[in-house]
Amino acid sequence: MHVIPQKFWRPASDSAAERISCPPYDVVSTTEARILAEGNASSFLHVIRPEIGFREDMNEHHPSVYDAGASALRRLMASRELVQDDTPSLYVYQLEMGGVHSTGVFGGVRTRDYNEGIIVKHENTRPDKEDDRARHIVAQRAHAEPVMLVHPSDPAIASMLRTVTAEPPLLEVVANGVAHRLWNVEHFRDLTDAFSSIPRFYVADGHHRCAAAARASVQLEEECPGAGVFPAAIFPANQMQLMAYNRVVLETDDDSLDAIFTASRVVDEGRDVPDKKGDVCVYQRGKWKTIRLADAETGAGPVDRLDVQRLHDQILEPILRVGDPRTDPNISFVGGIRGPEELRKLVDRGFARVAFSMYPTSVHELMEVSDAGLLMPPKSTWFEPKLRSGLLVNVFS
Repeated sequence: MHVIPQKFWRPASDSAAERISCPPYDVVSTTEARILAEGNASSFLHVIRPEIGFREDMNEHHPSVYDAGASALRRLMASRELVQDDTPSLYVYQLEMGGVHSTGVFGGVRTRDYNEGIIVKHENTRPDKEDDRARHIVAQRAHAEPVMLVHPSDPAIASMLRTVTAEPPLLEVVANGVAHRLWNVEHFRDLTDAFSSIPRFYVADGHHRCAAAARASVQLEEECPGAGVFPAAIFPANQMQLMAYNRVVLETDDDSLDAIFTASRVVDEGRDVPDKKGDVCVYQRGKWKTIRLADAETGAGPVDRLDVQRLHDQILEPILRVGDPRTDPNISFVGGIRGPEELRKLVDRGFARVAFSMYPTSVHELMEVSDAGLLMPPKSTWFEPKLRSGLLVNVFS
């Protein structure tokens, strides 16, 4: 794989990083972004969620909104709160949450590798979301946010990263209990050589940003050849933290609720988080019960062996009559970072009839599905912690 050094823009100091950096665009709503950026003209949310600078009834896809995002980025660059590397570099990006470290490499990857399937996706994307992000890229002449990629663990790369992180970081910011640290790697030849022997990367988070980068590069290939390289934080598989993506069904009848437990073996009561693959904790009528899913049929493929698919095949579709989870409005998804308390709250307050607390999909399962050329069921993985936007920006004009 190619990992390409770039002349990134970054906050000039830790204090600037605290003012500028923000959650990714797709984990905050417009309303949440308005609240987070209130009183902070330096917040990177003005770049990635520029609709917050307009009236609440403003169409977020109006051309003036995209122009506002580009203007916000240029203001940060002109203010010197963002500074640019003098020479192309790679970075080491480390996340620490709850004492657990994930350490990866931040650099450029090629849209060509994405188009050719060398950067492997595991879910479908929505054209409207692709279009929105591509319009931001074209308006800003920049890739404002990175994607998160996974690579098979490599001892040589791990050793190099340990050497780099033995020194104090260039930048550090702590947000929502997560430490984000950056080290600049000017002498990167050994790293790029090591990555060249890795056959493929896997998209962990940022499918729409990958697709948007590929679309924008076609539109800008003559004017801005640099648009064909987009930023990625690339982490080893053995350091990725996956959480469950839980499910709630909004409407169903009492007979169907009863049938969940007659169709599946109840193995525990009171537990709200399963402790092994194949178990699902079910909340309804004020009680938690753990059921054990039946094994997939002999010879089943990697998708059919996933807990989320087995739950759909054995419970959601035949008993609760949930159709395609991509389009059926009767099912909703809750990221594992919110915990089982959120599931209980949704049911107790009447927003849903039943909730399913899942065992997390593993990185190995994700890679197995991707290697088979298949797609994961929707909302199968929740990677945590998330990258911070505004720490490293790839301006290519």
